[in-house]
Amino acid sequence: MDTQVEALAQMMSGGAVLAVTGAGISTDAGIPDYRGPGRKEEPSVFYDQFISDPVWQRWVWQRNEETWRSVAALKPTEGHKALVRLEEAGLLLGVATQNVDNLHSAAGSQNVAELHGSFMRVACTQCRETFPRDGIVNDIIQSANPNIIHDPDPAHAAVLASADRAKAEKSTFTVPLCPQCGGLLKPDITFFGESLPGDALDAALDMARRADFVLVAGSSMYVQTGVWVVREALARGARLGVVNRGATAVDEIADIRIDGGCSEVLSEIADMLTGAKG
Repeated sequence: MDTQVEALAQMMSGGAVLAVTGAGISTDAGIPDYRGPGRKEEPSVFYDQFISDPVWQRWVWQRNEETWRSVAALKPTEGHKALVRLEEAGLLLGVATQNVDNLHSAAGSQNVAELHGSFMRVACTQCRETFPRDGIVNDIIQSANPNIIHDPDPAHAAVLASADRAKAEKSTFTVPLCPQCGGLLKPDITFFGESLPGDALDAALDMARRADFVLVAGSSMYVQTGVWVVREALARGARLGVVNRGATAVDEIADIRIDGGCSEVLSEIADMLTGAKG
């Protein structure tokens, strides 16, 4: 492991590194890796279902309101902090993340492309305005649903609500409407079947075109979003390193792969390349 970490650090030492991150960088914060070994992924509510059916709207919003605070209370991991140190040292261009937990920004990363949106924002499906989750929109939600019970366990976080019709039909949740235009609000996360946020994808692809090295950290890369970004960088001549527990969809094209935790490996790399422990 030490030899591999040293080799990866050497490859990253030239700078112009883009980090592409997934759930594995946040597991130490308490959020489960939904595609990790032994995990069973449940089908989620699709965008078209949410838009067209009040039953799914109530269910998605109920699960969001029950669980978003448990994620908002989490602290960044040592892996998140290590990427901040690399960015501050001028070695990291930025982060393209598939996560919606806001932990990169909370750690202090300045250049973050949130490819799947954020659990900490709300978006209007009509006027496209976005709002902080903790603000006037949340006040509207709480006042309309005063009896909601908040779940403090981040392991239960409903980033995308499960497509459990029987449970959904029991929900009596009052769905919030946009305070600006009266349109239907949704958690500002990318549902299956929904277009990716254009600004975030453009930012990620721009970093990929400028990168000399791509570091995949904590992602199985089985969601194509991250693969698009990686392949854009490789098409421009970048090299690829992978740090993840378990196999990934890009292992065969990686220049180096480390089977390990992001907190441990990235902290060691940051120590080597910045000359100081975080």
